[in-house]
Amino acid sequence: MKIKVGFGFDVHQLKGGHPFVVGGVNLEHHQGAFGHSDADVLLHAICDALLGAANLRDIGFHFKNTDPQWKGISSIILLKETVKLIAEKGWTIGNIDAMLCLEAPKINPHIPQMQENIAAATGMSVEDISIKATTNETMGFIGREEGVVAYAVCLIEK
Repeated sequence: MKIKVGFGFDVHQLKGGHPFVVGGVNLEHHQGAFGHSDADVLLHAICDALLGAANLRDIGFHFKNTDPQWKGISSIILLKETVKLIAEKGWTIGNIDAMLCLEAPKINPHIPQMQENIAAATGMSVEDISIKATTNETMGFIGREEGVVAYAVCLIEK
């Protein structure tokens, strides 16, 4: 058996008038993430971790933000496509561990649904998907609620 570890990072600007989708969950908030797709920072970081572990470059290489095909698309679809890409190389996902960094809204009540969404998109058990959240203690662009950040690591197996 061969195993590899991948790391992913994503950041999105927060703006009024945009939906705030995180982990496939539409969060109630006065502003949302701005991006070419639905700007789901968590799923983008997970995609990058998976692609990186499989040495398949990054999310922007496969789903260009200049391609109208991906405009406004659900990042659940991007995650499903990412899983197909790594499966084509013979990889399966062992686990995912992710961290969100934002001041508001509170993420904890939504984590079980996010885990369910990711499990459904990847074919994994929710037991193998960890999602955590923290604040930036009101410092920097995150603390001023100008943006949201996600980090993810994963293990893939062949």
